[in-house]
Amino acid sequence: MPAINPKPCTMLRLPQVKSKTGLPTSTIYKLIEENQFPRQIKLGPRTVAWLETEVEEWIQSRIAERDRNTPKPLREGS
Repeated sequence: MPAINPKPCTMLRLPQVKSKTGLPTSTIYKLIEENQFPRQIKLGPRTVAWLETEVEEWIQSRIAERDRNTPKPLREGS
């Protein structure tokens, strides 16, 4: 039997994911196809959702990537 996550999970529907990320639907699904965005969870025949924690982690990874690729300003007197 699979382990059950003891933390409560919040599920986000597509409009919420779009709002949090600022991405359009087509880009979200393109990134999923490229394994660059969390996969959705099927809730029913025509219903999917994303784990909020996974979407938040993706957002944080984008911020970290930006910070790694941003040149540090030169300090005066250095």
